[in-house]
Amino acid sequence: MTLDDLCHRYLDALNTGDLEGVRALFTSDAEIVSPLYGVRPAHDFYAELFADTSRSETTLLNVFDSSAEGRSVALHFRYVWTLASGKVVAFECVDVFELAEDRQRFARMTIIYDTAPLRADFEASRKQA
Repeated sequence: MTLDDLCHRYLDALNTGDLEGVRALFTSDAEIVSPLYGVRPAHDFYAELFADTSRSETTLLNVFDSSAEGRSVALHFRYVWTLASGKVVAFECVDVFELAEDRQRFARMTIIYDTAPLRADFEASRKQA
């Protein structure tokens, strides 16, 4: 699988809420660093994220590939996130991935975005669930 395929499969799985599909893109020991959820094993993070989500829509804006090192890639995208409560929040974010040695899966992901505009809606939605 090419790096481009891996990145597009990730966004497709995020958009369709495909829990097993997104988990398959990460190594078994992968972790996620999220401004809202903290540091979590990827397996747990996506279960929690999808439980908090009724719909996701991503629009890819840029792909940054560290070809010199070959071990990381970043996806810059617009994320329209419908929370479980039905509240829609939209923002731009960057997901920075560290790749497994074989470059076929992700070993770690750090999510970067400003949570201030959506934190209250996120917390309120989680209390309703």
